[in-house]
Amino acid sequence: METQQLLQIANEFGAPIYVYDAHKIESQYHRLTSAFSKVEKLRINYAVKALSNISILKLFKQLGSGLDTVSIQEVQLGLRAGFSPESIIYTPNGVSMDEIEEVAALGAQINIDNLSILEQFGAKHPKTPVCIRINPHVMAGGNSNISVGHIDSKFGISIHQLPHILRIVENTGMHINGIHMHTGSDILDIEVFLYAAEILFDTAKHFKELDFIDFGSGFKVPYKKGDIETNVEELGRKLTKRFLAFEKEYGRELTLAFEPGKFLVSEAGFFLAKVNVVKQTTSTVFAGIDSGFNHLIRPMFYGSEHYIENITHPKGKERFYSVVGYICETDTFATNRRIAEIKEGDILSFRNAGAYCFSMSSNYNSRYKPAEVLWKDGKAHLIRQKENFNDLLLNQIELEF
Repeated sequence: METQQLLQIANEFGAPIYVYDAHKIESQYHRLTSAFSKVEKLRINYAVKALSNISILKLFKQLGSGLDTVSIQEVQLGLRAGFSPESIIYTPNGVSMDEIEEVAALGAQINIDNLSILEQFGAKHPKTPVCIRINPHVMAGGNSNISVGHIDSKFGISIHQLPHILRIVENTGMHINGIHMHTGSDILDIEVFLYAAEILFDTAKHFKELDFIDFGSGFKVPYKKGDIETNVEELGRKLTKRFLAFEKEYGRELTLAFEPGKFLVSEAGFFLAKVNVVKQTTSTVFAGIDSGFNHLIRPMFYGSEHYIENITHPKGKERFYSVVGYICETDTFATNRRIAEIKEGDILSFRNAGAYCFSMSSNYNSRYKPAEVLWKDGKAHLIRQKENFNDLLLNQIELEF
């Protein structure tokens, strides 16, 4: 999106605000499908947790995507957005059997990552097709909080517990129709991913009625100029060749599935915030904005970097600023960052704000969550209103003393 378009949205709807570029979402989706164009049956399941606004889900439905969900609420959002149950895969972790059975009743594809749950579900619902999430014990991911395939991860059933899985399947007579893995986010080394894929292929040989193999996602996107990213085109060439060879070995056509979230929406997102104060201390110049980690927690939580631009005066002389929020504790977005000279009232734009930004926002300090806008076909479409005081009181019960 152009700077003037972002400023126009900030002026029309106010700041802070989240803006999503539909064209970028579409181009990322087509980039991934093009990389695997030689696979006859390809399924892209958008990871709802990255950005769950229902209008965004409808956009993905229009593109032909399925959904990757981790809660019954995400399944229900998908159904509300018009997705068929069979186009939704449900991969929970640590949830109750009651929730899994509720989702199964809705018709979504169940994906189980726990031996105990697998045995319980198989005993009660042997005819319901189930996918199994394998932990390949392969470390991938740019941060320990988003590396989920290593040996000490809570996710997946250890590959070394395959004999237990086979015993449960044989004893219950349950139908296993898919095998799944997810090593973590921000994957850079394609060879590590391909090594994990070989583990999944070897596992798949033990199940004779598979419909699909799901390789998760975790593709890295660039966060700053010159940053490295996952080469999905190279991955497409190498994994496609191996997948097609495995199909022949397996003896039937399979669906190749991925579950991208960040890859599809991160770069499409912009977070716009107004500068309230410029404050100089003995060693630092702070730019304090009308937001905080209640709206954008990733820098504090993950140490993630978001490129910050002064879109009010983009060509001004660059100075060093620490960009901070208004939350009443340490609340830092960037330290000693080179940004075009900032004045009070300027609008700052945070890039890569499409994934895990609004979806992780909160009402901490009793602040309102911001509005969301989708920029599509040259127009700004409001897809979530900014909260108001009544929203803070919603579902609270006031006692009279």
